[in-house]
Amino acid sequence: MIQAILVFNNHGKPRLVRFYQRFPEEIQQQIVRETFHLVLKRDDNICNFLEGGSLIGGPDYKLIYRHYATLYFVFCVDSSESELGILDLIQVFVETLDKCFENVCELDLIFHMDKVHYILQEVVMGGMVLETNMNEIVAQIEAQNRLEKSEVSAQLVCLMPLPISPQGGLSAAPARAVSAVKNINLPEIPRNINIGDLNIKVPNLSQFV
Repeated sequence: MIQAILVFNNHGKPRLVRFYQRFPEEIQQQIVRETFHLVLKRDDNICNFLEGGSLIGGPDYKLIYRHYATLYFVFCVDSSESELGILDLIQVFVETLDKCFENVCELDLIFHMDKVHYILQEVVMGGMVLETNMNEIVAQIEAQNRLEKSEVSAQLVCLMPLPISPQGGLSAAPARAVSAVKNINLPEIPRNINIGDLNIKVPNLSQFV
């Protein structure tokens, strides 16, 4: 099972962090730092997997990683996972990102984090490998993009102003409102109201309509 997926740059700045078991926020940050130092000191000519750090299981877990340009992609897995299988899975994930973002770079992971997480969910969910076929993953992403575009188009249609026809439309609304008020049969209102010594003169409402 996959316990965590970490992506950080050459300076140790995290760009994608996904844990599949609960850790406090402070411990997660410590795990990222420890993992970065463990991976950074390894030579490029040696294998791409090693024992997990002390904070994430020690020898019972493995860190499997690939280094692309300025980014490290690290999967922390238990002993049930195959090292070569995870290396292939990292390659599938990176190639999918590259296809979806058209030559993916570090900035894409920063400014499109929601989309990156959605792509990851198509590959891994709940720590279990969900899909390894890049074409299937890309097809799901494209279907989601079409759905989002259709929803945006529907919202724009709802926000469009009402059409104004030559026969009336919105420009005729004030005139219709005045006509409706004139046609209301109001009861006859007395012109003078006497309350004791107080005499109130009621204005003629017809002059306002």
